[in-house]
Amino acid sequence: MSALALNPLDAQAMITAFGTVGVAVILFAETGLLIGFFLPGDSLLFTAGLLCTTTATGTTPLSLPWVLLAAVAGALIGAPTGFVIGRRGGRLLLDRTGNRQLHRGMARAEELLTRYGHGKAIVLARFVPVVRTVLNPMAGALGVPARAFALWQILGGLLWTVGLIIAGFLLGSTIPGVDRYLLPVVCLIVVVSAVPVALELRRARRA
Repeated sequence: MSALALNPLDAQAMITAFGTVGVAVILFAETGLLIGFFLPGDSLLFTAGLLCTTTATGTTPLSLPWVLLAAVAGALIGAPTGFVIGRRGGRLLLDRTGNRQLHRGMARAEELLTRYGHGKAIVLARFVPVVRTVLNPMAGALGVPARAFALWQILGGLLWTVGLIIAGFLLGSTIPGVDRYLLPVVCLIVVVSAVPVALELRRARRA
């Protein structure tokens, strides 16, 4: 009953309840299934890295290698799952959803694919909430070559998962008691991780 009462937007509570396996499952759902668009991927990764440090937890921490493995597995299996769903279901499947946030994410994903090409769009999408959920089925529906998608989704997935987990781990290792300010720290990290994407979009619009 306590698991059912969890707030799915609370990354720390989700990790505490489900542990390392939960990291893999949540990232798979967010990157592979349209129903997972609301899940907190960025904050989950950073918080998982933070909880791998004894400094932050005060107890036995999560295992960093296992957290990294779980995150990478969830992200890299989820993306091709979404791609296959889009390839088989087509654009009609995406258009049937009535969620406005998903529709905005679809428009943004299509814009990224059109403006930047397959490679850069797939990598950039990993750092944009909702867009990283819908771009994978969108890529499948729009006929992005499977080999190109696989290559770039692996690169983007590794940069996203490993980068945010290591950032959380390093911060938790160097600043005692940082977990007391977890929410503002996570918000800051999410904003910082989105800066390169925002700068790239701004540069492209000027061009």
